[in-house]
Amino acid sequence: MTGIESPVDMRVRIGELILANPIMPASGCFGPELAALMPLERLGALVTKTIFTGIRSGNPAHRLAETPHGMLNSVGIPSPGIARFRSEVLTRYRSFGVPVIVSIGGLAVREYFEVIEALADDEFAAVEVNVSCPNLEAGGLEIGADPVLIERVTRGVVARTARPVIIKLTPNVSSLGVLAAAAEAGGAAAVTVANTFTGMAIDHVTRRPVLGNTVGGLSGPAIKPLALRQVWEAARHISIPVIGCGGVSSAADAAEFLLAGATAVQVGTATFNRPDAMITILDGLHDLARDGAVAAIRDLTGALRLDQATGQLETRRTT
Repeated sequence: MTGIESPVDMRVRIGELILANPIMPASGCFGPELAALMPLERLGALVTKTIFTGIRSGNPAHRLAETPHGMLNSVGIPSPGIARFRSEVLTRYRSFGVPVIVSIGGLAVREYFEVIEALADDEFAAVEVNVSCPNLEAGGLEIGADPVLIERVTRGVVARTARPVIIKLTPNVSSLGVLAAAAEAGGAAAVTVANTFTGMAIDHVTRRPVLGNTVGGLSGPAIKPLALRQVWEAARHISIPVIGCGGVSSAADAAEFLLAGATAVQVGTATFNRPDAMITILDGLHDLARDGAVAAIRDLTGALRLDQATGQLETRRTT
Protein backbone atom coordinates (compact mmCIF):
# COMPACT_ATOMS: atom_id res chain seq x y z
CA MET A 1 0.00 0.00 0.00
CA THR A 2 1.35 3.45 -0.90
CA GLY A 3 -1.35 5.83 0.28
CA ILE A 4 -3.49 5.32 -2.86
CA GLU A 5 -7.24 5.08 -2.32
CA SER A 6 -7.88 1.92 -0.34
CA PRO A 7 -10.40 -0.75 -1.41
CA VAL A 8 -10.78 -1.62 2.29
CA ASP A 9 -12.83 0.66 4.53
CA MET A 10 -10.46 1.09 7.48
CA ARG A 11 -12.72 3.35 9.55
CA VAL A 12 -13.74 2.39 13.09
CA ARG A 13 -15.99 4.02 15.69
CA ILE A 14 -15.20 4.66 19.37
CA GLY A 15 -18.35 6.11 20.89
CA GLU A 16 -19.19 9.16 18.77
CA LEU A 17 -15.62 9.35 17.49
CA ILE A 18 -14.93 8.00 14.01
CA LEU A 19 -11.28 7.17 13.30
CA ALA A 20 -9.77 6.78 9.83
CA ASN A 21 -8.24 3.46 10.90
CA PRO A 22 -7.82 1.36 14.07
CA ILE A 23 -4.09 1.93 14.71
CA MET A 24 -2.88 4.28 17.45
CA PRO A 25 0.05 4.47 19.89
CA ALA A 26 -0.17 3.27 23.45
CA SER A 27 0.12 6.01 26.03
CA GLY A 28 3.67 6.53 27.25
CA CYS A 29 5.32 4.93 24.21
CA PHE A 30 5.05 7.82 21.80
CA GLY A 31 5.77 11.51 21.45
CA PRO A 32 5.33 14.16 18.74
CA GLU A 33 9.06 13.94 18.02
CA LEU A 34 8.37 10.75 16.03
CA ALA A 35 6.94 12.98 13.29
CA ALA A 36 10.46 13.23 11.89
CA LEU A 37 10.49 9.46 11.32
CA MET A 38 6.95 8.62 10.21
CA PRO A 39 3.79 10.25 8.82
CA LEU A 40 1.76 10.61 12.00
CA GLU A 41 -1.16 12.04 10.04
CA ARG A 42 -1.88 8.54 8.73
CA LEU A 43 -2.69 7.08 12.15
CA GLY A 44 -6.22 6.66 13.42
CA ALA A 45 -5.50 8.68 16.57
CA LEU A 46 -2.68 9.95 18.76
CA VAL A 47 -2.65 9.09 22.47
CA THR A 48 -0.72 11.39 24.80
CA LYS A 49 1.41 10.36 27.73
CA THR A 50 -0.58 10.27 30.95
CA ILE A 51 -0.98 13.75 32.42
CA PHE A 52 -1.41 14.55 36.13
CA THR A 53 -2.35 17.82 37.79
CA GLY A 54 1.13 18.37 39.20
CA ILE A 55 4.69 17.91 37.97
CA ARG A 56 6.12 14.39 38.36
CA SER A 57 9.75 13.44 37.89
CA GLY A 58 9.16 9.69 37.67
CA ASN A 59 10.95 6.78 39.31
CA PRO A 60 14.68 6.46 40.07
CA ALA A 61 17.06 4.82 37.58
CA HIS A 62 17.28 2.26 36.19
CA ARG A 63 13.91 2.66 34.52
CA LEU A 64 14.13 0.10 31.72
CA ALA A 65 15.29 -3.52 31.53
CA GLU A 66 15.30 -5.79 28.51
CA THR A 67 13.76 -9.24 28.91
CA PRO A 68 13.39 -12.17 26.51
CA HIS A 69 10.72 -11.07 24.03
CA GLY A 70 9.79 -8.00 26.03
CA MET A 71 10.75 -5.08 28.20
CA LEU A 72 10.31 -4.08 31.83
CA ASN A 73 9.72 -0.42 32.49
CA SER A 74 9.48 1.52 35.72
CA VAL A 75 9.40 5.02 34.34
CA GLY A 76 6.88 6.21 36.92
CA ILE A 77 4.90 8.35 34.46
CA PRO A 78 6.82 11.65 34.47
CA SER A 79 4.48 14.58 33.90
CA PRO A 80 5.04 18.26 33.09
CA GLY A 81 1.88 19.14 35.00
CA ILE A 82 -1.45 20.26 33.63
CA ALA A 83 -0.49 23.89 32.95
CA ARG A 84 2.52 23.11 30.78
CA PHE A 85 0.67 20.26 29.09
CA ARG A 86 -2.09 22.64 28.00
CA SER A 87 0.23 25.44 26.84
CA GLU A 88 2.93 23.37 25.12
CA VAL A 89 2.40 19.64 24.76
CA LEU A 90 -1.22 19.41 23.62
CA THR A 91 -0.64 22.02 20.92
CA ARG A 92 2.08 19.84 19.38
CA TYR A 93 -0.18 16.78 19.33
CA ARG A 94 -3.01 18.72 17.68
CA SER A 95 -0.73 20.03 14.92
CA PHE A 96 -0.84 16.73 13.03
CA GLY A 97 -4.55 16.94 12.23
CA VAL A 98 -5.28 13.54 13.79
CA PRO A 99 -7.80 12.96 16.62
CA VAL A 100 -5.98 13.37 19.94
CA ILE A 101 -6.86 11.17 22.89
CA VAL A 102 -5.62 12.70 26.15
CA SER A 103 -4.53 10.18 28.78
CA ILE A 104 -5.19 11.34 32.35
CA GLY A 105 -4.11 9.92 35.69
CA GLY A 106 -4.53 10.51 39.39
CA LEU A 107 -3.18 9.30 42.71
CA ALA A 108 -6.59 9.84 44.30
CA VAL A 109 -10.08 9.69 42.82
CA ARG A 110 -10.58 13.46 43.02
CA GLU A 111 -7.40 14.09 40.99
CA TYR A 112 -8.97 12.57 37.88
CA PHE A 113 -11.79 15.05 38.19
CA GLU A 114 -9.38 17.94 38.68
CA VAL A 115 -7.47 17.05 35.50
CA ILE A 116 -10.54 16.74 33.28
CA GLU A 117 -11.96 19.98 34.67
CA ALA A 118 -8.68 21.77 33.90
CA LEU A 119 -8.93 20.54 30.29
CA ALA A 120 -12.49 21.78 29.80
CA ASP A 121 -11.58 24.58 27.37
CA ASP A 122 -9.02 22.62 25.33
CA GLU A 123 -9.55 20.91 22.00
CA PHE A 124 -9.08 17.15 21.84
CA ALA A 125 -11.12 14.20 20.61
CA ALA A 126 -11.42 11.87 23.60
CA VAL A 127 -9.98 11.10 27.02
CA GLU A 128 -8.34 7.85 28.13
CA VAL A 129 -8.47 7.40 31.90
CA ASN A 130 -5.47 5.48 33.24
CA VAL A 131 -6.83 3.71 36.32
CA SER A 132 -3.67 1.66 36.77
CA CYS A 133 -2.20 4.36 39.02
CA PRO A 134 -1.52 3.59 42.70
CA ASN A 135 -4.30 5.03 44.86
CA LEU A 136 -2.69 6.82 47.78
CA GLU A 137 -6.07 6.93 49.50
CA ALA A 138 -6.08 3.13 49.66
CA GLY A 139 -2.50 2.42 50.68
CA GLY A 140 -1.10 2.36 47.15
CA LEU A 141 -3.41 -0.27 45.66
CA GLU A 142 -4.31 0.29 42.02
CA ILE A 143 -7.61 2.11 41.56
CA GLY A 144 -8.19 -0.15 38.58
CA ALA A 145 -8.25 -3.28 40.76
CA ASP A 146 -11.53 -2.22 42.41
CA PRO A 147 -14.68 -2.25 40.23
CA VAL A 148 -16.43 0.12 42.65
CA LEU A 149 -13.68 2.71 42.25
CA ILE A 150 -13.57 2.19 38.50
CA GLU A 151 -17.26 2.96 38.20
CA ARG A 152 -16.89 5.96 40.52
CA VAL A 153 -13.98 7.43 38.55
CA THR A 154 -15.71 6.75 35.24
CA ARG A 155 -18.96 8.41 36.30
CA GLY A 156 -17.10 11.43 37.61
CA VAL A 157 -15.06 11.94 34.43
CA VAL A 158 -18.08 11.33 32.17
CA ALA A 159 -20.05 13.94 34.12
CA ARG A 160 -17.30 16.50 33.53
CA THR A 161 -16.76 16.18 29.77
CA ALA A 162 -18.82 15.79 26.62
CA ARG A 163 -16.02 13.84 24.93
CA PRO A 164 -15.90 10.02 24.72
CA VAL A 165 -14.33 8.54 27.85
CA ILE A 166 -12.09 5.48 27.49
CA ILE A 167 -11.00 3.55 30.58
CA LYS A 168 -7.55 1.93 30.41
CA LEU A 169 -7.70 -1.18 32.58
CA THR A 170 -5.00 -3.00 34.49
CA PRO A 171 -4.40 -6.67 33.60
CA ASN A 172 -3.16 -7.53 37.09
CA VAL A 173 -6.52 -8.83 38.30
CA SER A 174 -8.36 -12.14 38.44
CA SER A 175 -11.38 -11.06 36.36
CA LEU A 176 -10.89 -8.28 33.87
CA GLY A 177 -14.42 -8.75 32.56
CA VAL A 178 -15.86 -7.50 35.85
CA LEU A 179 -13.73 -4.36 35.67
CA ALA A 180 -14.74 -3.73 32.05
CA ALA A 181 -18.39 -4.06 33.06
CA ALA A 182 -17.84 -1.51 35.86
CA ALA A 183 -16.43 0.97 33.33
CA GLU A 184 -19.42 0.44 31.06
CA ALA A 185 -21.81 0.91 33.99
CA GLY A 186 -20.09 4.22 34.73
CA GLY A 187 -20.78 5.49 31.22
CA ALA A 188 -17.50 4.76 29.43
CA ALA A 189 -17.54 4.85 25.64
CA ALA A 190 -14.81 2.20 25.44
CA VAL A 191 -12.13 0.39 27.43
CA THR A 192 -8.47 -0.16 26.64
CA VAL A 193 -7.25 -3.67 27.48
CA ALA A 194 -4.78 -3.47 28.96
CA ASN A 195 -1.82 -1.89 30.70
CA THR A 196 1.44 -3.70 31.49
CA PHE A 197 1.78 -6.83 33.62
CA THR A 198 3.68 -6.46 36.88
CA GLY A 199 7.15 -8.04 36.82
CA MET A 200 10.72 -7.67 38.02
CA ALA A 201 14.33 -8.45 37.11
CA ILE A 202 17.22 -9.34 39.41
CA ASP A 203 20.96 -9.07 38.84
CA HIS A 204 22.25 -12.37 40.22
CA VAL A 205 25.80 -11.02 40.55
CA THR A 206 24.96 -7.97 42.68
CA ARG A 207 21.86 -9.64 44.15
CA ARG A 208 19.97 -6.42 43.59
CA PRO A 209 16.88 -5.53 41.59
CA VAL A 210 17.72 -4.26 38.11
CA LEU A 211 15.03 -1.57 38.27
CA GLY A 212 15.39 1.38 40.61
CA ASN A 213 11.81 0.88 41.75
CA THR A 214 12.33 -2.90 42.20
CA VAL A 215 9.26 -3.84 40.15
CA GLY A 216 7.97 -2.60 36.82
CA GLY A 217 5.56 -3.27 33.99
CA LEU A 218 6.23 -6.02 31.45
CA SER A 219 5.34 -5.24 27.84
CA GLY A 220 6.22 -6.52 24.39
CA PRO A 221 5.58 -9.79 22.48
CA ALA A 222 5.89 -11.87 25.66
CA ILE A 223 2.55 -10.59 26.97
CA LYS A 224 0.59 -10.83 23.72
CA PRO A 225 -1.16 -14.17 24.48
CA LEU A 226 -2.18 -12.86 27.90
CA ALA A 227 -3.47 -9.55 26.55
CA LEU A 228 -5.26 -11.30 23.70
CA ARG A 229 -7.17 -13.50 26.14
CA GLN A 230 -8.11 -10.48 28.25
CA VAL A 231 -9.42 -8.60 25.21
CA TRP A 232 -11.56 -11.63 24.41
CA GLU A 233 -12.80 -11.79 28.00
CA ALA A 234 -13.62 -8.08 28.14
CA ALA A 235 -15.47 -8.13 24.82
CA ARG A 236 -17.71 -10.94 26.12
CA HIS A 237 -18.72 -8.90 29.17
CA ILE A 238 -19.52 -5.52 27.60
CA SER A 239 -21.24 -3.99 24.59
CA ILE A 240 -18.95 -0.94 24.25
CA PRO A 241 -15.78 -1.07 22.09
CA VAL A 242 -12.54 -2.59 23.32
CA ILE A 243 -9.17 -1.13 22.31
CA GLY A 244 -6.60 -3.94 22.35
CA CYS A 245 -3.11 -3.34 23.68
CA GLY A 246 -0.25 -5.66 24.58
CA GLY A 247 2.55 -7.06 22.46
CA VAL A 248 1.30 -5.90 19.07
CA SER A 249 4.29 -5.85 16.71
CA SER A 250 2.87 -6.97 13.35
CA ALA A 251 -0.22 -6.71 11.18
CA ALA A 252 -1.08 -10.31 12.05
CA ASP A 253 -0.97 -9.41 15.75
CA ALA A 254 -3.36 -6.51 15.14
CA ALA A 255 -5.73 -8.76 13.19
CA GLU A 256 -5.75 -11.28 16.04
CA PHE A 257 -6.76 -8.60 18.52
CA LEU A 258 -9.59 -7.50 16.23
CA LEU A 259 -10.80 -11.09 15.87
CA ALA A 260 -10.75 -11.47 19.66
CA GLY A 261 -13.14 -8.54 19.94
CA ALA A 262 -11.11 -5.34 19.71
CA THR A 263 -12.36 -2.41 17.66
CA ALA A 264 -8.97 -0.66 17.57
CA VAL A 265 -5.39 -1.51 18.52
CA GLN A 266 -2.64 0.35 20.36
CA VAL A 267 1.05 -0.20 19.61
CA GLY A 268 3.67 0.44 22.27
CA THR A 269 6.94 -1.44 22.80
CA ALA A 270 7.37 -2.21 19.08
CA THR A 271 8.04 1.47 18.43
CA PHE A 272 11.15 1.46 20.65
CA ASN A 273 13.29 -0.38 18.12
CA ARG A 274 11.12 0.30 15.07
CA PRO A 275 9.84 3.89 15.23
CA ASP A 276 7.78 3.36 12.07
CA ALA A 277 6.15 0.17 13.41
CA MET A 278 2.65 1.66 13.52
CA ILE A 279 2.70 2.60 9.83
CA THR A 280 4.08 -0.82 8.87
CA ILE A 281 1.33 -2.48 10.91
CA LEU A 282 -1.34 -0.23 9.40
CA ASP A 283 -0.27 -1.00 5.83
CA GLY A 284 0.04 -4.69 6.58
CA LEU A 285 -3.40 -4.82 8.22
CA HIS A 286 -4.93 -3.19 5.17
CA ASP A 287 -3.28 -5.78 2.92
CA LEU A 288 -4.38 -8.68 5.12
CA ALA A 289 -7.97 -7.45 4.96
CA ARG A 290 -7.80 -6.89 1.20
CA ASP A 291 -6.30 -10.33 0.55
CA GLY A 292 -8.96 -11.89 2.77
CA ALA A 293 -11.78 -10.14 0.87
CA VAL A 294 -12.71 -8.10 3.94
CA ALA A 295 -14.57 -5.01 2.74
CA ALA A 296 -14.45 -3.13 6.06
CA ILE A 297 -11.90 -3.62 8.82
CA ARG A 298 -14.66 -3.40 11.44
CA ASP A 299 -16.00 -6.69 10.08
CA LEU A 300 -13.04 -8.44 11.71
CA THR A 301 -14.03 -7.29 15.19
CA GLY A 302 -15.27 -10.26 17.19
CA ALA A 303 -15.18 -12.55 14.12
CA LEU A 304 -13.35 -15.31 15.99
CA ARG A 305 -14.72 -18.68 14.88
CA LEU A 306 -15.88 -20.91 17.70
CA ASP A 307 -17.27 -24.40 17.80
CA GLN A 308 -20.87 -23.67 18.74
CA ALA A 309 -21.38 -27.12 20.24
CA THR A 310 -18.48 -27.03 22.69
CA GLY A 311 -17.65 -23.33 22.97
CA GLN A 312 -14.02 -24.19 22.28
CA LEU A 313 -11.80 -22.76 19.57
CA GLU A 314 -11.94 -24.66 16.31
CA THR A 315 -8.68 -26.54 15.83
CA ARG A 316 -7.31 -28.77 13.12
CA ARG A 317 -6.34 -32.11 14.59
CA THR A 318 -3.06 -33.60 13.42
CA THR A 319 -1.69 -37.10 13.96
